Amino acid sequence: MNRIIVAKISEGLGNQLFMYANAYAISKKFNLKLRLDPYSGYYKNNIRSFMLNNFNISSKIAPSNWIFSNNYRNFIRKVKIKCDFFKKKKSFLFESKYKNKLTKFTSIKLDNFNDTFYVDGNFESEKYFLDYRKDLLNEFSFKNNISNNKYQDFINKHNVVSISVRQNRYSERIRNKFDRYSINKSQNFVAETVDYIYQSIKFIKSKVNNPKFLLWSDDFTGLEKYFPTNEFLYVINSENKILNDFYLLTQCKYFIVGPSTFSWWGAWLSNNESKICIRPKNINPSKNVNFWPESWISI
Repeated sequence: MNRIIVAKISEGLGNQLFMYANAYAISKKFNLKLRLDPYSGYYKNNIRSFMLNNFNISSKIAPSNWIFSNNYRNFIRKVKIKCDFFKKKKSFLFESKYKNKLTKFTSIKLDNFNDTFYVDGNFESEKYFLDYRKDLLNEFSFKNNISNNKYQDFINKHNVVSISVRQNRYSERIRNKFDRYSINKSQNFVAETVDYIYQSIKFIKSKVNNPKFLLWSDDFTGLEKYFPTNEFLYVINSENKILNDFYLLTQCKYFIVGPSTFSWWGAWLSNNESKICIRPKNINPSKNVNFWPESWISI
């Protein structure tokens, strides 16, 4: 009988890729069938949605009896998790969390798991799946050709450096527009990001001949004061923004990686052999202390 792993997929695109990559690596390492639960993480919150169906992933959706996509099924899941605590053979593999909810790469062992079990967690470190990079480049290739985008030709012709700025990190979901704490926290996050970017630009200019800087963001409001449009080309996709942005990001040659999982994956999936990936030394958007690849340049 084939053993089966069911991976819960949730949150935004960057986190979805981490969740899938980890589950895929587990399935390959232990010779398991991988099935996905793309519904349980979204039925209560529709701000995000499952997006991996836009890629050439090989894994199929799990049968409905393995998915917890409504209040009743979610109650069943909670009961199963409670019971799991007392069982020798486990049915749930959760990412380990430490003090202050921090996580770190931990080698996964399946000695005490059932033939069918669930995996739940972000697993935001390449150490979980680096051995399967070649496979994942295929898994995360796009189903549809997006190369007719107007920015593609510019990327092909120049030494393009990607810059990513995430705004509203701590305030995008607040209901009270007068929540100054969250708004100020987001603004400080942007200020730290901008400082890091300009230090990285100085480094890039010492290594790359005539670099051209493309700027990605979830919100371009107010960025002109940091990045004048005569020096930076803004990547503004009004149609299918997330996928178009992400595809173009993966096509760049050099990366000033922003503190976000979206920017992380854009750089990681680039297949440019001479790529340079710079990452912030003192900004980690993840709870995982092993979030940044060791091979990337820290500034």
